[in-house]
Amino acid sequence: MSYENPPSMPVVPSLFYEAGKDSIPVLSVRELSFALKKVVETDFRVVRVRGEISGFKRHTSGHSYFCLKDEEAVLDAVCWRGTSLKTPLQDGLEIIATGRLTTYPGRSKYQIIVETAEVAGEGALLKILQERKNRLHAEGLFQRKRPLPLFPQTIGIVTSLTGAVIHDILHRLQDRYPCKVLVWPTLVQGPGAAEQITAAIQGFNNLSLDQRPDVLIVARGGGSLEDLWCFNEENVVRAAAHSDIPLISAVGHETDTTLIDWAADLRAPTPTAAAELVTPVLSTLVTTLLRQAERFHLLIHRQLDADAAHLGHLARALPSPQQILEQMMMRLDDWADRLTQTQSLWLHQKASSFYTLAARLRPPSSLLENAQILLNEWFERLHQGYIRLLNRKEEQLTWQEKSLSHNSYQRVLERGFCWIADDNHVITNTTFFKNHPISHLTLHFSDGPVEIEAKLITETED
Repeated sequence: MSYENPPSMPVVPSLFYEAGKDSIPVLSVRELSFALKKVVETDFRVVRVRGEISGFKRHTSGHSYFCLKDEEAVLDAVCWRGTSLKTPLQDGLEIIATGRLTTYPGRSKYQIIVETAEVAGEGALLKILQERKNRLHAEGLFQRKRPLPLFPQTIGIVTSLTGAVIHDILHRLQDRYPCKVLVWPTLVQGPGAAEQITAAIQGFNNLSLDQRPDVLIVARGGGSLEDLWCFNEENVVRAAAHSDIPLISAVGHETDTTLIDWAADLRAPTPTAAAELVTPVLSTLVTTLLRQAERFHLLIHRQLDADAAHLGHLARALPSPQQILEQMMMRLDDWADRLTQTQSLWLHQKASSFYTLAARLRPPSSLLENAQILLNEWFERLHQGYIRLLNRKEEQLTWQEKSLSHNSYQRVLERGFCWIADDNHVITNTTFFKNHPISHLTLHFSDGPVEIEAKLITETED
C-alpha cells in the first residue's frame, strides 16, 4: 500500500485506558519500543516511497545505508546486501523505492527496508550518464584509439550465451574468415552484469601472450537505457579503456550509445557489423593474393631479363684477364723490393733507439736504496705523529673523566640531597602525590636506596 498523507497512529488496547492516569500501566522502554515496532511493521507491510537519495554509504559488510528526502521530510533507508536492484544507487538520484517499514529500538528510529528501486524518470539516468561521461572524458579515458589487427588469428568475445548475438557473430565469422574464437560468457543486463563484463575484459588481458586473443568484441543486442546501463558503469568503461588488447564495442543497435562505445578502440553499429569490421573476406583475400602473385611473377621475369642484358654489356666492357694479371704481378714485384729496403732501414733505427735507452737506464740497486731511505724517513715521521696523537687523546680523556666526576649526580647526593622514584620512574613535582596520596616510594641517597611508605597529609596552595 502507499500513502499520500501520514495515517493516524493506531491505538494499542493494552497501552491506553479510559480510567485515568493512575490506571495506565508502567511499561519498560523495551516493551514500548517493541509494541511500536509491531504496529509499524503490521500496518506498513509494503510501501512505495518516492524521494531523492542523500548520504549514501556502502558498508564493508555490503549493506547500503542512505536517506530518502523531499522538500519537507527525511526517511532513513537501508538496502541489504544481495538485494536485486535495477538501478545503481547514488547521491542525488530520485527513485521510487518499494519495501517495508520497520523500527530500530536500539536508537528509537524508524526506517524503510528497500527491496526494489527504480529511477523516478529517464531524465535522471541521462543526467547521471552525461555527468559520468564528462568526468571520464576529462580523465582522458576516451582519447586512446588503436588500429585493429588486419589478420587476427584469435578473436575474444564477451557476451551472453543465451541470446542470438553470439550465434550471429559466429556465423558471420565462419562465412567471412574462419579463425579461433574464445567466448567469455557473461550477463549483459541486470545486477552483476557490470562486474562480470569487467572481469571478462581483465581476464582476457591477463592471459599469457600465446593464449591472448588479438582483438576483443564486447557485444549485446538492443534494449532500453536501463537494459544497457551495465555498459555505462564506470568499472566497465575503465576496463575497456585500459585494455591492452584492441577492443570493439558492439552494444545495442546503431542508435544506441553507451559509455563503453567511447572507451573502445572502435564502435560497431551492430554485433554482426563488429564481426565484419574485425575480419577480411577470405575469398576476396585469396583472389587478391593470387593476382598479386601473378604480378610479382611477371615482374621477376622482367627484372631477370633486364639484369641479363646489363650483365652482357658489362662483360664486353671488361679488360682481358691476362692483362690484369700481368699488371698485378709487376706491382707485386715492385712492392717486394721496396719492402726489403724498408725493413733493413727500420731494423737499424730500432737498434739505435735500443742502445740510447740502455745508456739512460739506472741500476735497480740504487733505485731500491733511495726508496728504502725515503720509506724509513716516512715511517719515523708516522711513528712520532702517532705518539703525539696518543698523548693528546690521553690528556683529553683525563680531563673529561675529571669533568664527568665533578658534575656527577652522586656528588649532589653526597651534599645531602636524594631523588625519589616510584617503580624506577623519577618523581619531579607534586602532581604525583595529588594523584597517589598513599604510595610506595624509593629514596636514593649517596650511600644507597631506602624503601618507604608515603602518605599525603596536607596540600598547600600555590
